[in-house]
Amino acid sequence: MAPSEVRVRAREPQDVEAIAEIFACPGVVAGTLQLPFRSVAERREWLTQSVPETHSLVAELDRRVVGTLGLHVETSPRRRHCGSVGMAVHDDFQGRGVGSALVAAMIDLADNWLGLRRLELTVFVDNAAAIHLYEKFGFVAEGTARAFALRGGEFVDALFMARLRP
Repeated sequence: MAPSEVRVRAREPQDVEAIAEIFACPGVVAGTLQLPFRSVAERREWLTQSVPETHSLVAELDRRVVGTLGLHVETSPRRRHCGSVGMAVHDDFQGRGVGSALVAAMIDLADNWLGLRRLELTVFVDNAAAIHLYEKFGFVAEGTARAFALRGGEFVDALFMARLRP
């Protein structure tokens, strides 16, 4: 049987429960700034807030939402060429091309439709798989933030990474 194809599309209101499930995954909680034990109602409120200049994508595998990515375009006139990225992939679907599909779609949107020159993200230094993914798409580490965030009772460092459009 051929491997399933990842489909990326815009996030829709009916995706809230699937996104809440993604953000409840232990690996996702550990790899993001999300807190555990958030209800679907809290997620719905968070996801339905209108944030100007934010583009929200989801990835489907076999018609199931298994990943999500947000691209926020800076609104300051002097930073309008920049976008910041946040992404999460369900623990059970990592390593299956979901992250690659989301990042590729986001870069296409940023480069070819929004005219962004710089994409920025933050990733924990021990998230080797994510760092490798971002490097594959041209992101480079620009600095390390020591004791960036509390995770499991200990502070963890993070890398600031960016990609400049070629």
